[in-house]
Amino acid sequence: MPANPAAARAFHGLHRQGLLVLANAWDAGSARLIESLGARAIATTSCGVAWSHGYPDGDFLPMDRVVWTIASIARVISVPLTADVEGGYSDDPQEVGANVARVIDAGAAGINIEDGLATVDLTAAKIAAARAAADRAGVELFINARCDVYLRGLAPGREVEETLARAARYRAAGASGLFAPGIVDPDQIRAVADGCGMPLNVMARKGLPAGPGLESLGVRRLSSGGDLAEAVFGRLNALASRYLETGDSEPLLDGAMTYPDLNALMVKD
Repeated sequence: MPANPAAARAFHGLHRQGLLVLANAWDAGSARLIESLGARAIATTSCGVAWSHGYPDGDFLPMDRVVWTIASIARVISVPLTADVEGGYSDDPQEVGANVARVIDAGAAGINIEDGLATVDLTAAKIAAARAAADRAGVELFINARCDVYLRGLAPGREVEETLARAARYRAAGASGLFAPGIVDPDQIRAVADGCGMPLNVMARKGLPAGPGLESLGVRRLSSGGDLAEAVFGRLNALASRYLETGDSEPLLDGAMTYPDLNALMVKD
């Protein structure tokens, strides 16, 4: 699928229209279902995508599988797609740029790229390479810089200051938004939203304020992350375990979508 500049522009616009709530998908089927429920955009979850291919999360999924997944999702949805590309699947910024170019060609209007335990300098270089690749493709790619200060406990007692310092570096490198997974305290959320200079994205977490509260704090994007994939795998684990143990068919039907409904959902107009 060719690059889609209009989808990228539309995706930027969604960050200026209140709170964008994203339910993260992991394959074309889950993306099609989520879109049918009224989602204004589709995001992938790196862990869910990796697990669906039988790989662990953490930059282990081969790039060809990443691109194939993005293209397969882009084929069946009509809303903008943003792809979690973990750390860019390389520590070489040039290679990250090449990987991002492939992701754009597969149909992504945005990406998440994370620092994790990488240095700020390296992450900024990756973001700059991603921006250069997008510019060459003629796409205003939404680059969501994931800052793992809260998620990994990297600066105890200085989380806000460290997050804002990284946000400044990433914004200067070409980031469009800041993703701060793990933050839940309302005062800290407001401080980061007010100071980062970009739309703030937070991730579903126990204790996090609900949608309207987040919007009032200045948050512009809320992601489910891997929670939906974990819930589905958890349900599969429970059902399959009981079925294998007892051979009882009845629990398999509890809460299930029907075959006709699911099959009809996968028919693309």
